[in-house]
Amino acid sequence: MMNLTNVFISIIIMSVITFFTRAFPFIFFRKIKPPKILLFIEKYIPPMVMVILVLYCLKDVKWTNLPYGIPELISIALVCILHTWKKNPLLSIFGGTIFYMIIIQTDLFSKILKFFG
Repeated sequence: MMNLTNVFISIIIMSVITFFTRAFPFIFFRKIKPPKILLFIEKYIPPMVMVILVLYCLKDVKWTNLPYGIPELISIALVCILHTWKKNPLLSIFGGTIFYMIIIQTDLFSKILKFFG
């Protein structure tokens, strides 16, 4: 069992390591140009990670059952609209998430589809 001192030492060590990994590229490449592979990674990896995360979120959607994935698709559209409009990643992510959670928790689309179907 760790005592409080060991916990604080562990937190400090992890903080220093995390800070160093974040600061390393800025310190190392301050005076020299980064290699082409690093520039490629910097440019293309973030969009690829976002696509993978969206696909992962959609993997369990039941496209043949009510509500047919409509809440997910509308939430994705809302995120795209918010991001195009405001160019603020936090607003688009939280806006889409909050909207999705509200419509899922209230079961709004299932009720609408059952009413018309």
